[in-house]
Amino acid sequence: MTAQKLERTLILVKPDGIRRSLVGEVINRVENKGYQVVALKMITPTREILAKHYAEHEGKPFYEPLLEFMLSGPIVSMIAEGNRVIEGFRKLAGTTDPTTAEPGTIRGDLARDQGTKVVQNIVHGSDSPESAEREISIFFPELS
Repeated sequence: MTAQKLERTLILVKPDGIRRSLVGEVINRVENKGYQVVALKMITPTREILAKHYAEHEGKPFYEPLLEFMLSGPIVSMIAEGNRVIEGFRKLAGTTDPTTAEPGTIRGDLARDQGTKVVQNIVHGSDSPESAEREISIFFPELS
């Protein structure tokens, strides 16, 4: 059996997670799962950074409300590393709709539908190795 190459993913704790003081809880769940946080910083994102991050959604009806929400306060960006971390964190985060996210997931336990223009669901995680590489270069250009 050959060892798998360690994978990296970008995790964002969104402004709602910051406002509710859930950064430690998110990090705790990531580390308890056995993944290693290898980079971490709190930033106030610019529109330019968010436009790059959400480029595939440009022109969609939720794009401007999404940017507005993500610009509403600081975020914590981190890189987590481990075997199959992208798939693992997405499972740990739960489905994007907090109402239907399974109990035991970050969104299932900690988020709820706030009736806002866009879903405020505490975290973002990369959805593929390609996305992870692109997103990490946006939020951690110093590591590229």
